[in-house]
Amino acid sequence: MNAKKIMALALCAAFISSVALTGCSGDKTGSSSSIVVGIPQDLEDSLDPHEAVAAGTKEILFNVYEGLMKPDENGNLIPAVAQDYNVSEDGKTYSFTLRDGVKFHNGKNVTTEDVKYSIEKSAGLLGGSSLIAAFSNISEVVTHDDKIDIVLNEPDIDFLAYVANINASIIPKDNAKPAEKPIGTGPYMYVSRSPQENIILKKFDGYWGNPAYIENITLKIIPNADSIVMNLNGGAVDMFARLTVTQTQQLSDNFNVLEGEMNLVQAVYLNHAVEPFDNVDVCRALSYAVDVDNILELTSDKKGFPVGSSMFPAFKKYYVDLSGTYPTDREKAKELLAKAGYPDGFSFSITVPSNYQPHVEAAQVVAEQLKEIGVKADIKLVEWNTWLSDVYSGRNYEATLIGVDASSLTATAMLDRFVTGADNNFTNYSNADYDALFQKLYSTPTDEGRTEIYKELQKNLADNAANIYIQDMAEFVALSDKYDGYVFYPMYVQDFARIKLKDQ
Repeated sequence: MNAKKIMALALCAAFISSVALTGCSGDKTGSSSSIVVGIPQDLEDSLDPHEAVAAGTKEILFNVYEGLMKPDENGNLIPAVAQDYNVSEDGKTYSFTLRDGVKFHNGKNVTTEDVKYSIEKSAGLLGGSSLIAAFSNISEVVTHDDKIDIVLNEPDIDFLAYVANINASIIPKDNAKPAEKPIGTGPYMYVSRSPQENIILKKFDGYWGNPAYIENITLKIIPNADSIVMNLNGGAVDMFARLTVTQTQQLSDNFNVLEGEMNLVQAVYLNHAVEPFDNVDVCRALSYAVDVDNILELTSDKKGFPVGSSMFPAFKKYYVDLSGTYPTDREKAKELLAKAGYPDGFSFSITVPSNYQPHVEAAQVVAEQLKEIGVKADIKLVEWNTWLSDVYSGRNYEATLIGVDASSLTATAMLDRFVTGADNNFTNYSNADYDALFQKLYSTPTDEGRTEIYKELQKNLADNAANIYIQDMAEFVALSDKYDGYVFYPMYVQDFARIKLKDQ
């Protein structure tokens, strides 16, 4: 969707910041350009791209690291560290030719040995596990001259998209501690991090591609959603992504508000390993009780895209609109609860990261709606790092309201997280029919056949109320009117290299 300006509806009182930053807000008259970008959480899971889990971490690392391929703003996969590639007739060998002159941020040239090391590390072939399930299909990585062959056990027509995943980034083989000293090939290089305060990035002058416009970027961590607007209006922050409608209405006229699509699935994700969510009738009852249109009306001025399963509209031919699977019907919901053995309802908790105000507001509306069927939902607000450790990694929760992104431009990336026993299956969903369908993806040779399987997988999740699906959220980005060039991507990234001062 093209960015468009939304006129601010109200002025907020001036905010005098008492927090000293390493630099000032962007200034046209300075000797070097800079921008302060607010983010809702620190990058605590890992600065090593092969270990990064959180979408909020990976969207920032997109500026520091690159893989052999990378996505562009139109959803195309384009060569990055690689100059070109070809695929063998049997679909099992992907041969990449390295681009001449690509340098790491430490000034060293990228070699085939660095690429081999990075792919093997990302795939878990050097020990540990891979965050990219499809990389378990890699048989070997072979280097010769300026080329590298990645050999698969079985053909995978989505493999290029996984090569473009931030978890498949190329890093120096001799960097023993990438989590402490990030070194990539991207347009920006890592400078420093002050935990819970800021991350500093600097333009990489040796970048092989189109250089970034802004010289210095300060990522200011603002975990308290209530202070975001104050930081923007007070001049402490020049940009903040994923605001709520209410927040955009409080901005001064010094900001443009850009509207796009977030490309994720916001839902109440249920832990199927705990009662009562191990009972499909309970899950269906909650789905009938929730009024998605009302959630959108109260939280985003109806600016959102209802979804009924774990896929969002940007996937186009793979996407099935299942948003009508559970029309609001609270009498039906009560009948299903009684059938499941809960005629008087029950209580449970919805764990929500407190730094994501859109999710907090949606959870509040859901909790009110569930009261109508006798179900009490207590909202448990936690810090982001607590959510990662307790919910995503530890799976110690009952339900959580968040948005899940694809992480790569493949429909598989949205659906592999529901396979029984998968490392990223934090909802503990387990369905034999789903597992069998998913396995068929790897033995189906045609795109048409795989497309039908993707649709059947989505229907399985909807029919079994795997989660209480809400929406692909509208995305609102506040950008100081001193800047231009912000670009929305069809995946969860922030491309700082495209932002520029208006006179650049």
